[in-house]
Amino acid sequence: MSKEMAKLTEVAGKLGIGSYQRHVFLCIGDQCCSSEVGSAAWEALKAELKERGLSPGTPDRSCYRTKVGCLRACQSGPLAVVYPEGTYYANLTADRVPEFVQKHLVDGTPIKEWIFARNPLSVEE
Repeated sequence: MSKEMAKLTEVAGKLGIGSYQRHVFLCIGDQCCSSEVGSAAWEALKAELKERGLSPGTPDRSCYRTKVGCLRACQSGPLAVVYPEGTYYANLTADRVPEFVQKHLVDGTPIKEWIFARNPLSVEE
């Protein structure tokens, strides 16, 4: 294994990559929401995951989060997609984040009224 790959493997281990139960991509691009609204949603998501014990490194329920600039729907943002379910949410503003985290990520019940698309991924090994 090259030094570069060894370093990446080490970083992945520290981040807990391979042990996440879910991954939330939050689009805060300026085509679908203002930077203030997007930043507030991102900060709310980070805080809520930490407060609920869903941050990487927590067994059984860990959830990784990634801030992205575009999910290509470009309206009604902030937008989010949760994998592996592939559930796409619209208008995931900071004030909605606590309900989203509780219902979808903790209880496992997506909020149907906020969902605009689905694209579940299957895991094949």
